[in-house]
Amino acid sequence: MTDDIRTVVIFYDGFEAQAIDRPFGRARSWTRGRLRAAYRTVRRKQLYTGYYTAFLNLVQSLRSLGIEVRVNDFEYARTHPEMPIGISGYPSVFEKVQLENPSVFGPGFVPDPKDLASVIEDCNLKIVTLPSEWPCKIWRPAFGDMIQPMFAPVDISAWPDLSRAEKSVDVIIYDKIRWDREARTADLLVPLKEHLDKRGLTYTVLRYGDHHLSQFKEALRSSRAMIFVCEHETQGIAYQEALASGIPVLAWDEGKLRDPRQSALAPEDLVVSSVPYFDARCGMTFRIETMADMVDRFWQSRDDYSPRDYVAEALSPAVGAKRYLDLLTLARRGA
Repeated sequence: MTDDIRTVVIFYDGFEAQAIDRPFGRARSWTRGRLRAAYRTVRRKQLYTGYYTAFLNLVQSLRSLGIEVRVNDFEYARTHPEMPIGISGYPSVFEKVQLENPSVFGPGFVPDPKDLASVIEDCNLKIVTLPSEWPCKIWRPAFGDMIQPMFAPVDISAWPDLSRAEKSVDVIIYDKIRWDREARTADLLVPLKEHLDKRGLTYTVLRYGDHHLSQFKEALRSSRAMIFVCEHETQGIAYQEALASGIPVLAWDEGKLRDPRQSALAPEDLVVSSVPYFDARCGMTFRIETMADMVDRFWQSRDDYSPRDYVAEALSPAVGAKRYLDLLTLARRGA
């Protein structure tokens, strides 16, 4: 489906970069972004938000195919008003990027349906993306097929195979609990740790937002497996980076929507997932009531998985870039 697209203009506005439509705007954004990254590095905080990580992965995947990518280049977009553009990031981007060009939104924050209609008009949106199929089912009843899934590519060359590295820890517990933390600590985290202790399995705990990228990479290098603890994910880049590194994953996956904002919009029968991109090569999933049994089964079969193969096949930059170019083509044809 992809037309002959050689140049892509993508706009991003958020904490790490800003879409500034005035002279030297990109230079100012770059300087601000470097200062923020330096500050967070010193504080040993996570450098980038999930939206920006997804944005960077998308940009790199397009460039890996030889596509010229221009970031926050208002002048170029205005000079080529027929060219489909990308818009991504936080809601501030909708006020800053209102051009004639037909546009594809994502990765980023998708407004509620009651607000999205005006954004579609103001920004000439033809396609609105969410990271996987299940969140698309929330917005699609109101907006139809303009709502499309688009994952952030994961490049296995950036995540070396660590499956045969010397290991000193059995399990990473990746803690991304976001709602009802006290209750989930009592009925999930504490019993999980107690069961691992009973089995004599060692573990390290990484809590989302409270670790540096270097800590995450070191944990992957030194650990045999990951237990991913999150209510649900629209993509879940952290667990996918573990898979890319050859680390099998056991994921807590109740299938129940906990986000109050999404719950107010979602159909009653919506089934969600903490691992929306996952198959038998990656590992296993469990619910609270099956936790102990699934930990045992997973640990027994931990050497039988090939998670890196799954990422290379399903989430590669080449596959992601092709998908995004197809969406840009749809946007141009729908203009």
